[in-house]
Amino acid sequence: MPDTKNWTQLFPMDRKPSVEELDQYADNPLWPELRQYLKDAYGAEPRMDYSRCGLEPGWNVKFKKGSKALATVYLRPGYVTAMVSVAPKDEDAAEGVLLTCTEYTRTLYRNTASSKMGRWLMIDLTSPEVLEDLKALLALRVKPR
Repeated sequence: MPDTKNWTQLFPMDRKPSVEELDQYADNPLWPELRQYLKDAYGAEPRMDYSRCGLEPGWNVKFKKGSKALATVYLRPGYVTAMVSVAPKDEDAAEGVLLTCTEYTRTLYRNTASSKMGRWLMIDLTSPEVLEDLKALLALRVKPR
């Protein structure tokens, strides 16, 4: 059972969590599956950066393929949320991908405002099907190996 203390109390700025601690804290089987997929498909390893952001302060887990950001992952006990962006140039392709996605992901996409920087989706990984949706959206940004 993960410690339910606040993330920023467990891991202040001077205490970067290990991958094992991330796994324990998240306590969600979709988290290691996402991590392994990003490693296999993109060669992306988790990189932790400390953020003072008022909405999500603390250690963020970022994944990149070269200089391209793939996702930023936020962990809470039992929950995994992945922030991914869909660039304006990819929105037409995203409409096609969404046809195969869950209703949750389609609704999230429709309800997320588009800007000149794209749509920033905060996807709660609640099922293997939603994880598949995430993979399909990531492939719009960067093609997997």
